[in-house]
Amino acid sequence: MASDTTAARSTTPAGRRRPLSSRTGLTVLAVVVSLISLFPVLWMLTSSFKTRETVTDGKLIPTDFTFDNFVYVFTEVPFARYLWNSFFTSAVITVVALFFHSMAAYALARLRFPGREKVFGAIFATLLVTAPVVLIPLFLVVRELGMLDSYAGLIIPAIFNAFGIFLLRQFYLGLPKELEEAAVIDGCGHWRVYWNIVLPMSRPILSALAIFFFLANWNAFVWPLVATSDQDLTVVQLGIASFQTQYTSNWNYILAAATIAALPMLILFFAFQRQIVESVKTSGLK
Repeated sequence: MASDTTAARSTTPAGRRRPLSSRTGLTVLAVVVSLISLFPVLWMLTSSFKTRETVTDGKLIPTDFTFDNFVYVFTEVPFARYLWNSFFTSAVITVVALFFHSMAAYALARLRFPGREKVFGAIFATLLVTAPVVLIPLFLVVRELGMLDSYAGLIIPAIFNAFGIFLLRQFYLGLPKELEEAAVIDGCGHWRVYWNIVLPMSRPILSALAIFFFLANWNAFVWPLVATSDQDLTVVQLGIASFQTQYTSNWNYILAAATIAALPMLILFFAFQRQIVESVKTSGLK
């Protein structure tokens, strides 16, 4: 009996240690993966403060710390103009896309009309078409409309995004219908239901989509390269690419420009990371 009691006591703590050890292992794995992911960003940040002679020395901490790279980027090239172009186009695309996507998603989720499922299927099918396939037809359409070398040519083709409509529709399908039905009984039409009830309840998912859309358009490279040739319309990613072509060996200037372009996205992410997590939980994505 004593031996059985001793064995039971010895196995119980061991059984309790297993969740702790597995949790510790997952924590260590998460830390390692995070460090691996953050290391290139940290290397870019520290190397942007190195001189041309030490930028490729293989050291993480700069030996000759300097701000001249950032001064050079803003004085020798119109990098501030590149940043403004990227910010303006990304902000306009994000706001307009969220407005139209939310309306389309609400109609596909709540309104009853003939061919609704076929319309949604056609929109969803565009996710299967890669961007290079539609690049030339899109360029021809934009050229025929006379929108090349203009902000309209950068903004309008990038507004539609089937992923945003799909994600918002799935989110709206999970909203309780009782609130909308009560508003309809009180005399509200579809527009007031959408504007006063659906949109306020969609803040988490809209915040996450806003970050995704802004980030995607901030990093846009192929379409601005095709649609514009005017230097006044150059976006930041094209500016970095042209800067690298012109100064192939001056990696200190290139890394400084890349750091400046990455900082707004990092600030945006850390400022709205709570909304991203909430959108993942409320939309059912795991």
